[in-house]
Amino acid sequence: MDRLFALLRQYFPWLFTASPNRARIAFAVALASILGALGSQYLLGIPACELCYWQRWPYYVGLPILALVLVLWKRMPPMPRIWLTLVVALVFVVSVGLASYHAGIEYDLWPGPSSCTDLDTQFSFSDLDNISAAEQVVPCDVVPFAIFGISMAGFNALGSAFIAGLLFWSAFGQWRRWKGPAV
Repeated sequence: MDRLFALLRQYFPWLFTASPNRARIAFAVALASILGALGSQYLLGIPACELCYWQRWPYYVGLPILALVLVLWKRMPPMPRIWLTLVVALVFVVSVGLASYHAGIEYDLWPGPSSCTDLDTQFSFSDLDNISAAEQVVPCDVVPFAIFGISMAGFNALGSAFIAGLLFWSAFGQWRRWKGPAV
Protein backbone atom coordinates (compact mmCIF):
# COMPACT_ATOMS: atom_id res chain seq x y z
CA MET A 1 0.00 0.00 0.00
CA ASP A 2 2.87 2.36 0.76
CA ARG A 3 4.27 1.69 -2.70
CA LEU A 4 0.93 2.63 -4.25
CA PHE A 5 0.82 5.92 -2.34
CA ALA A 6 4.43 6.62 -3.29
CA LEU A 7 3.58 6.13 -6.97
CA LEU A 8 0.49 8.30 -6.64
CA ARG A 9 2.52 11.04 -4.94
CA GLN A 10 5.16 10.81 -7.65
CA TYR A 11 2.81 11.04 -10.64
CA PHE A 12 -0.10 12.98 -9.11
CA PRO A 13 1.41 15.27 -6.45
CA TRP A 14 -1.52 17.68 -6.65
CA LEU A 15 -3.73 15.00 -5.06
CA PHE A 16 -1.74 15.30 -1.83
CA THR A 17 -1.54 19.08 -1.47
CA ALA A 18 -3.97 21.66 -0.13
CA SER A 19 -4.33 23.25 -3.53
CA PRO A 20 -7.84 23.84 -4.86
CA ASN A 21 -7.53 20.97 -7.35
CA ARG A 22 -9.75 18.54 -5.42
CA ALA A 23 -12.42 21.21 -5.07
CA ARG A 24 -12.04 22.04 -8.77
CA ILE A 25 -12.55 18.40 -9.72
CA ALA A 26 -15.59 18.24 -7.43
CA PHE A 27 -16.96 21.40 -9.06
CA ALA A 28 -16.40 20.03 -12.56
CA VAL A 29 -18.07 16.70 -11.73
CA ALA A 30 -21.01 18.45 -10.06
CA LEU A 31 -21.43 20.86 -12.96
CA ALA A 32 -21.28 18.01 -15.48
CA SER A 33 -23.84 16.07 -13.41
CA ILE A 34 -26.42 18.84 -13.27
CA LEU A 35 -25.87 19.76 -16.91
CA GLY A 36 -26.30 16.08 -17.80
CA ALA A 37 -29.58 15.92 -15.86
CA LEU A 38 -30.88 19.09 -17.50
CA GLY A 39 -29.66 17.97 -20.93
CA SER A 40 -31.30 14.57 -20.60
CA GLN A 41 -34.57 16.27 -19.79
CA TYR A 42 -34.60 19.17 -22.22
CA LEU A 43 -32.45 17.86 -25.08
CA LEU A 44 -33.11 14.11 -25.00
CA GLY A 45 -36.70 14.33 -23.83
CA ILE A 46 -36.33 12.03 -20.81
CA PRO A 47 -39.04 13.25 -18.43
CA ALA A 48 -38.11 14.15 -14.85
CA CYS A 49 -40.26 13.13 -11.90
CA GLU A 50 -40.85 15.01 -8.66
CA LEU A 51 -37.93 13.27 -6.92
CA CYS A 52 -35.65 14.10 -9.86
CA TYR A 53 -36.36 17.77 -9.22
CA TRP A 54 -35.64 17.30 -5.50
CA GLN A 55 -32.26 15.79 -6.36
CA ARG A 56 -31.27 18.93 -8.27
CA TRP A 57 -31.57 21.28 -5.29
CA PRO A 58 -28.24 20.29 -3.68
CA TYR A 59 -26.54 21.19 -6.97
CA TYR A 60 -28.34 24.54 -7.12
CA VAL A 61 -27.20 25.28 -3.56
CA GLY A 62 -23.73 23.71 -3.56
CA LEU A 63 -22.36 24.80 -6.93
CA PRO A 64 -22.62 28.59 -6.37
CA ILE A 65 -21.03 28.29 -2.91
CA LEU A 66 -18.23 26.11 -4.28
CA ALA A 67 -17.72 28.52 -7.20
CA LEU A 68 -17.36 31.37 -4.70
CA VAL A 69 -14.82 29.37 -2.69
CA LEU A 70 -12.80 28.58 -5.82
CA VAL A 71 -12.85 32.16 -7.10
CA LEU A 72 -11.76 33.53 -3.71
CA TRP A 73 -9.43 30.63 -2.84
CA LYS A 74 -6.23 32.67 -2.41
CA ARG A 75 -7.96 35.74 -0.92
CA MET A 76 -10.16 33.92 1.59
CA PRO A 77 -8.77 33.14 5.05
CA PRO A 78 -8.25 29.40 5.62
CA MET A 79 -10.93 28.84 8.28
CA PRO A 80 -13.91 30.27 6.33
CA ARG A 81 -12.68 28.44 3.22
CA ILE A 82 -12.50 25.15 5.14
CA TRP A 83 -15.96 25.66 6.66
CA LEU A 84 -17.54 26.55 3.32
CA THR A 85 -15.92 23.50 1.73
CA LEU A 86 -17.38 21.35 4.54
CA VAL A 87 -20.82 22.95 4.10
CA VAL A 88 -20.81 22.10 0.40
CA ALA A 89 -19.60 18.56 1.21
CA LEU A 90 -22.57 18.17 3.57
CA VAL A 91 -24.91 19.50 0.89
CA PHE A 92 -23.71 16.69 -1.37
CA VAL A 93 -24.18 14.17 1.45
CA VAL A 94 -27.83 15.28 1.40
CA SER A 95 -27.74 14.71 -2.36
CA VAL A 96 -26.52 11.14 -1.76
CA GLY A 97 -29.48 10.60 0.56
CA LEU A 98 -32.04 12.00 -1.89
CA ALA A 99 -30.63 10.04 -4.82
CA SER A 100 -30.41 6.82 -2.79
CA TYR A 101 -34.00 7.27 -1.66
CA HIS A 102 -35.11 7.73 -5.26
CA ALA A 103 -33.08 4.76 -6.50
CA GLY A 104 -34.58 2.61 -3.75
CA ILE A 105 -38.06 3.58 -4.90
CA GLU A 106 -37.17 2.77 -8.51
CA TYR A 107 -35.95 -0.69 -7.52
CA ASP A 108 -38.93 -1.35 -5.19
CA LEU A 109 -36.83 -1.41 -2.03
CA TRP A 110 -39.31 0.92 -0.25
CA PRO A 111 -42.45 2.83 -1.14
CA GLY A 112 -42.23 6.33 -2.51
CA PRO A 113 -44.40 9.39 -2.02
CA SER A 114 -47.98 8.89 -3.12
CA SER A 115 -47.80 12.02 -5.26
CA CYS A 116 -45.71 10.21 -7.86
CA THR A 117 -45.90 6.47 -7.20
CA ASP A 118 -49.60 5.63 -6.76
CA LEU A 119 -50.51 6.81 -10.23
CA ASP A 120 -52.53 3.82 -11.36
CA THR A 121 -55.17 3.90 -8.61
CA GLN A 122 -58.67 5.04 -9.50
CA PHE A 123 -57.84 5.99 -13.07
CA SER A 124 -60.16 5.98 -16.03
CA PHE A 125 -59.59 6.91 -19.65
CA SER A 126 -62.10 9.74 -19.40
CA ASP A 127 -59.59 11.44 -17.06
CA LEU A 128 -57.18 11.84 -19.99
CA ASP A 129 -59.36 14.61 -21.43
CA ASN A 130 -58.80 16.69 -18.30
CA ILE A 131 -54.99 16.43 -18.22
CA SER A 132 -52.90 19.02 -20.01
CA ALA A 133 -49.28 18.46 -21.03
CA ALA A 134 -48.10 20.74 -18.22
CA GLU A 135 -50.02 18.74 -15.58
CA GLN A 136 -48.80 15.27 -16.49
CA VAL A 137 -47.27 13.44 -13.56
CA VAL A 138 -44.16 11.40 -14.22
CA PRO A 139 -43.98 8.29 -12.01
CA CYS A 140 -41.07 8.18 -9.58
CA ASP A 141 -40.97 4.39 -9.38
CA VAL A 142 -40.15 3.84 -13.06
CA VAL A 143 -36.56 3.78 -14.33
CA PRO A 144 -36.62 5.94 -17.48
CA PHE A 145 -32.99 5.25 -18.41
CA ALA A 146 -30.33 2.89 -17.04
CA ILE A 147 -26.74 1.98 -17.88
CA PHE A 148 -25.41 -1.38 -16.63
CA GLY A 149 -28.59 -1.68 -14.57
CA ILE A 150 -27.95 1.56 -12.69
CA SER A 151 -30.61 4.24 -12.99
CA MET A 152 -29.92 7.94 -13.30
CA ALA A 153 -30.78 8.29 -9.60
CA GLY A 154 -28.24 5.58 -8.81
CA PHE A 155 -25.57 7.38 -10.80
CA ASN A 156 -26.48 10.59 -9.01
CA ALA A 157 -25.98 8.85 -5.65
CA LEU A 158 -22.57 7.56 -6.75
CA GLY A 159 -21.54 10.90 -8.26
CA SER A 160 -22.70 12.85 -5.22
CA ALA A 161 -20.75 10.50 -2.94
CA PHE A 162 -17.65 11.06 -5.09
CA ILE A 163 -18.15 14.84 -4.96
CA ALA A 164 -18.70 14.82 -1.19
CA GLY A 165 -15.62 12.63 -0.71
CA LEU A 166 -13.47 14.98 -2.76
CA LEU A 167 -14.73 17.97 -0.79
CA PHE A 168 -14.12 16.31 2.59
CA TRP A 169 -10.64 15.37 1.34
CA SER A 170 -10.10 18.96 0.20
CA ALA A 171 -11.18 20.34 3.58
CA PHE A 172 -8.87 17.88 5.35
CA GLY A 173 -5.96 18.92 3.12
CA GLN A 174 -6.68 22.58 3.77
CA TRP A 175 -6.80 21.90 7.52
CA ARG A 176 -3.50 20.01 7.46
CA ARG A 177 -1.80 22.76 5.54
CA TRP A 178 -3.20 25.44 7.82
CA LYS A 179 -2.37 23.58 11.07
CA GLY A 180 0.87 22.05 9.87
CA PRO A 181 1.97 18.48 9.10
CA ALA A 182 1.81 17.35 12.77
CA VAL A 183 -2.00 17.12 12.63
